[in-house]
Amino acid sequence: MITQQLPETPARPECRHTPPCPNADASDRDAAHTVSAHPEQGWSLLCNGVVVFEDFGELLPDGQSRADRRRDLMLASPHRRAS
Repeated sequence: MITQQLPETPARPECRHTPPCPNADASDRDAAHTVSAHPEQGWSLLCNGVVVFEDFGELLPDGQSRADRRRDLMLASPHRRAS
């Protein structure tokens, strides 16, 4: 089996996705590709180094933690409207 290597992007040399994944400090950081999923433990590692938890909490690559973003993510969803 032959696999094609995508070129590295200048902004994120470790990300080989097209388009490249958002950085860990971007507001849409949760849109990065999952590189390691552990649903039995309730967490996943994203391409940008963010660990996301099933309760919507996050651990950033620099060690900072972010609280539940469920409300923000729900309001950002195009099929939901704020009441």
